[in-house]
Amino acid sequence: MQIGVVFPTSEIGSDVGAVRAYALAAEELGYRHIVAYDHVVGVDPEVHKDWNGPVDVHTMYHEPLVLFGYLAALTSMELASGVVILPQRQTVLAAKQAAQVDLLTGGKFRMGIGVGFVEVEFEALGQDFHTRGQRIEEQVTLMRRLWTEHSVTFEGEFDRITGAGFAPMPLQRPIPVWMGAQSPRGYQRIGRVADGWFPLMSTGPGLDEAIQTVARAATDAGRDPADIGMEGRVNWQNEDQVAVDLQKWRDAGATHVGINTMYAGLKTFDDHLAAIAASARAAKTFTD
Repeated sequence: MQIGVVFPTSEIGSDVGAVRAYALAAEELGYRHIVAYDHVVGVDPEVHKDWNGPVDVHTMYHEPLVLFGYLAALTSMELASGVVILPQRQTVLAAKQAAQVDLLTGGKFRMGIGVGFVEVEFEALGQDFHTRGQRIEEQVTLMRRLWTEHSVTFEGEFDRITGAGFAPMPLQRPIPVWMGAQSPRGYQRIGRVADGWFPLMSTGPGLDEAIQTVARAATDAGRDPADIGMEGRVNWQNEDQVAVDLQKWRDAGATHVGINTMYAGLKTFDDHLAAIAASARAAKTFTD
């Protein structure tokens, strides 16, 4: 089970020195990867009076693919988006950016994608919120072709390409595509097309049911469910609880786990560093 950290994007601030220090500390502590979340814009609750979601104009989100270009020069850890909201982005541009990140990381990139939930964000980026589920599957098909073919002709419902491609190509051909989901429809999509997934839940009966749904969809699509990776998330409370939660994810069959220190009431950057240091001690049993 590979253990990494979730980049504290909404709490680390805008100090580039802190971003650098966090990545270097995570690598020195023995973590294997960094996961970064994605939102391009947040909702202004003064304009959208009925909005009570977690993503508003005050919530900081470092753009993950740009961030990874920076982190690739600092660390040899694997980098994973967890997740890029793909249907609100231009498919070919996202594929090009992912190929560049893969190249800069030496082939240590997982492109985690999801359908998103903020309609205001889709509007701001000029995309249709209501077709995002259909679009993401077509996008995966197209991206994999762009990552493996030098010239692509493609006629889809949402994208059209006539004899075009890009260079440089990624080192991984294709780049692994992981998906986030929290609904039966999403779990079925993962089973059909994804290389791995991010369960947006804790361990327990709900996860067990989701795993079964993914496995059934994979089998129906002629795929081996054992080939689909799974990254759990352990939310920081204390060192002992991290050890307990890591064991639960191992028992559930997780191939990867990310330690998340956001939303834990930590007040300073140093608190985040202390939390991942304590979590690394708890994780040592699982990585030795």
